[in-house]
Amino acid sequence: MGRGKIEIKRIENTTNRQVTFCKRRNGLLKKAYELSVLCDAEVALIVFSSRGRLYEYSNNSIKTTIERYKKACSDSSATSSVTELNTQYYQQESAKLRQQIQMLQNSNSNLVRHLMGDSLSALTVKELKQLENRLERGITRIRSKKHEMLLAEIEYLQKREIELENENVCIRTKIAEVERVQQANMAVSGQELNAIQALANSRNFFSPNIMEPAGPVSFSHQDKKMLHLG
Repeated sequence: MGRGKIEIKRIENTTNRQVTFCKRRNGLLKKAYELSVLCDAEVALIVFSSRGRLYEYSNNSIKTTIERYKKACSDSSATSSVTELNTQYYQQESAKLRQQIQMLQNSNSNLVRHLMGDSLSALTVKELKQLENRLERGITRIRSKKHEMLLAEIEYLQKREIELENENVCIRTKIAEVERVQQANMAVSGQELNAIQALANSRNFFSPNIMEPAGPVSFSHQDKKMLHLG
């Protein structure tokens, strides 16, 4: 039978509590020793019983281990304080950047309205002059870009026109070639037809003697009747 699950709570019976303490203390010391040997770890174990007796294990000096523990804790707290300072700094910088972005957005929004000719009453003469200069520079750049695009479009259309003319010449040449071939074929067909007719005439397939009767034609009584009715 397996051992039942033990409820983790204070053992009220003094004898049972002492027995459990001895067993588990020895097991704990054994585990600490195994951990230090198997994993090459620095282990320090301090245990005080309910009666105040001290039990300890260490694969090094316990004082040295405790000093190392204190130093590690102080370094950890210092690291955590540095992290907090960095977090605060980044939060402040983030807030500043958000504020600058908001200001730029507002400024751009106002500039757009000014460029559209709105909300000009709050501007001074100097600001209006600066706005006018900015508009003139912008119009100059826009016109330059427009002329550049128009020239590029004209150049493309001219090249396309030359290509279409070359294609037209090629098509006309092919059409003329096809027409010459057709005319030549028609001429050959006419010559062949004339040759066939000439050959037929020269052979004289129908003799005149065939058309002439061989002697007097005699008609029967029935034939005469048919001729009379006709």
